[in-house]
Amino acid sequence: MVAPSQAARPAVRPGLCLVTLCLAVLLAQLDTAVVNLATRPIGDHFGAGVAALQWVLDSYNLTYAVLLMTGGLLADLYGRRRGFMTGVGIFTAASLICALAPSVALLIAGRALAGLGAALMLPASLAIVRVVFTNPAERGRALGIWAACNGLALALGPTVGGLLVDRLGWRSIFLVVVPLGLAALAAAPAYIPESADPGGRSFDLTGQVLGAGALGLLAGGAIALHGASHLALLLFAASLALFILFAMAEARRGGAALVPADLFAAPRFCGAVIATAGMTFGMYGVLFLLPFTWQATGRFEATGAGLALMPMALIFVLVSPFSGRAEAAAGTRAVVAGGLGLISLGLGVIGAGSGCLIAAEAGLGLTGLGMGLATGPLMGAAVGAVPAARSGTASALINVARMAGATIGVALLGALHVVAGEGAAGLRLAMVAGGAVQLACAALAFVLMAEDQSSTKA
Repeated sequence: MVAPSQAARPAVRPGLCLVTLCLAVLLAQLDTAVVNLATRPIGDHFGAGVAALQWVLDSYNLTYAVLLMTGGLLADLYGRRRGFMTGVGIFTAASLICALAPSVALLIAGRALAGLGAALMLPASLAIVRVVFTNPAERGRALGIWAACNGLALALGPTVGGLLVDRLGWRSIFLVVVPLGLAALAAAPAYIPESADPGGRSFDLTGQVLGAGALGLLAGGAIALHGASHLALLLFAASLALFILFAMAEARRGGAALVPADLFAAPRFCGAVIATAGMTFGMYGVLFLLPFTWQATGRFEATGAGLALMPMALIFVLVSPFSGRAEAAAGTRAVVAGGLGLISLGLGVIGAGSGCLIAAEAGLGLTGLGMGLATGPLMGAAVGAVPAARSGTASALINVARMAGATIGVALLGALHVVAGEGAAGLRLAMVAGGAVQLACAALAFVLMAEDQSSTKA
């Protein structure tokens, strides 16, 4: 076992460690962003129907959801660098399999394997930031850059993906991430220190099964939502039931649990989880509904809608690296609550100006600004509020919060959109509801993260 304090010492050049971690984050997020654009060429190439093409997308999401908490635990138990490198290696190999796939079945299998790689890689990368950057101010800056990679992928994805598909064919979107993966694998041994903190824990089989089942059913409900709403509701209800059983089983295991209950005794951690879920609730809701409305009303085709969303992603990328400075100056809870408040304002502007492109772009800009301010501090609060020994588990849980918020946001805001008759009226109702959720989560985070005010200033 390598203690967290010892784990940071080998990282003589933490900047290169961060670059290595960011390569992997960009790898995963860019891959996810570009695959959506290739579904039609893939269908034409293989003669595949809609159901098979949906699984090209959803096999990744489902595998990632099911194995996310497992990835966080394995990083803590057996080594965070080992988990990171294993995830990057699997993801890179899976991308190569997808690029060379002779059938749609093997392509779907490759995408599922990529989901496994992401489930190992992403929690480990966030945990490594926690153990390498021990100073809160430095960690805030590092996490701002880490978060910016998500926005960069969101901004580059539609443009890069479109160019690759048009010029080089659909297989190129999988090949393009392979060099990033190989670069991260080559750099990791030199720049990422190893650390592991089993702390008396072991592989909690009951917790793994119940947690994986609950997350899988949640993701399955999101998958079913667009074509079978009644099935989606059943899956969501089953997911909730398994989450309750999971919480009961984990409470009985105490400190040896997959998700120890004492993690949630830290108000900062609870505030970070709530705020993260609220942030993605609104963000993914608008990313789903706004392009849908634009295309349904004939304002934009798919490519035009993707380009019209870019202001949000670009502002996210530009602001995120400076979120650490804002956090050091104003405190975590002020930056987080302010970021969510800006997202709420952005959704309100989009809703109030339904049908107005200028209002939509202004609202997207505010949403990107809020995300850029809040994302890094939220990740830092989540992993900084718990002992370093639990950093892999905390990283997994904050990613679970992101996924759950996105899934529920698309489901509920999409349902409100339909209830209100779709079009401008539906978008207005959904955005008002999304903005209200942002404000509620901002208020809760502000209260729960009060104890962090003094510790983040540096």
